[in-house]
Amino acid sequence: MEANESTSENVNSASKKTEHIIAIRLSAMGDVAMVVPVLNNLLLQYPDLKITFVTRKFFAPMFSSMERVSVFEADVNGKHKGLLGLWRLYRALKKEQPDAIADLHKVLRSAILKFFFSFTSIPVRQINKGRQEKKSLTSLKKKVFEPLKSTHQRYADVFRDLGYPLELDTSKVLPKRGLSKKVLELTGDHERKWVGIAPFTAYEGKMYPLELMKTVIKELNNTNGYKIFLFGGGKAEVNTLNAIEGEYRGAKNIAGKLNFEEELSLISHLDVMLAMDSGNGHLAAMFGVPTVTLWGITHPHAGFSPFGQPTEYALLSDREQFPAIPTSVYGNKYPQGYESAMSSIAPETVVQKMIEVLQKQSGKMNKK
Repeated sequence: MEANESTSENVNSASKKTEHIIAIRLSAMGDVAMVVPVLNNLLLQYPDLKITFVTRKFFAPMFSSMERVSVFEADVNGKHKGLLGLWRLYRALKKEQPDAIADLHKVLRSAILKFFFSFTSIPVRQINKGRQEKKSLTSLKKKVFEPLKSTHQRYADVFRDLGYPLELDTSKVLPKRGLSKKVLELTGDHERKWVGIAPFTAYEGKMYPLELMKTVIKELNNTNGYKIFLFGGGKAEVNTLNAIEGEYRGAKNIAGKLNFEEELSLISHLDVMLAMDSGNGHLAAMFGVPTVTLWGITHPHAGFSPFGQPTEYALLSDREQFPAIPTSVYGNKYPQGYESAMSSIAPETVVQKMIEVLQKQSGKMNKK
């Protein structure tokens, strides 16, 4: 049953008894990060509720500052791999004595877990991903170009159907985290504005051309007003970012130098983040960091904008020149010629937007 198909009778029944919810979202990083502000709002609005969040071990630091959230590691490549592994996971989760299960992923693994829980009295509600709507949005021939429900709201709907109506207050974000000595040795002081730039994505169709991004970095560096921190991962990305660091005195490569917990603490102190339609944008947004995003063959209409960010912070490829955008939800499919779509976003436009956002933040600070 889809999340929005539950009856009001079931909702009212669940609301009287649910005190401990197990929520499931195994991957990917951006999707897991989008859960964070939803859970934060949920816990603020329901102070007697606790959450066990089932995900990969690597993502646990996202939730470390949330007192009533405990992370349960799903070792999907080890002891929880395959049908027998999922049975082990189900048995372990059942011992947690949940009152309800919120499946925020709705993939084969979580569907199997739902099947196992169907032999108990524990209710399970699943996310409605809106697959048909997204298919229409990304269609090349019969496109229905209109904004869809946000992923944050789709997550919230699952909790609603478990008896927890939820208002998503975009002002409710995670607080800044403390900076360790290791991080401070890397960053230095905060006399200049801290600018984060995450230039990489999983798919080429969502990645701003590197040469254009270098122009953005060069122009920001030439102002002498900012410290620029470069985020990425993997050997090839580290090498690329090291080379950029070598070119510009104001740029510092973070990739490979901090663990994930330390990266999150640094991100929480940024004055602005520049990212693609990718995980780093969502990591920044969950701390309320102003986040400028660049969109290629994907589009905010699909519902994956970072939490609480103004629409004008999203810089889009030219749909007059590339009318089939969005061509996919994840950025992995596009027709011939669309590989250059992001080149339609001028570096000057990106720099102008970044400076505009930074000046806006300075104005807010001065008013305080």
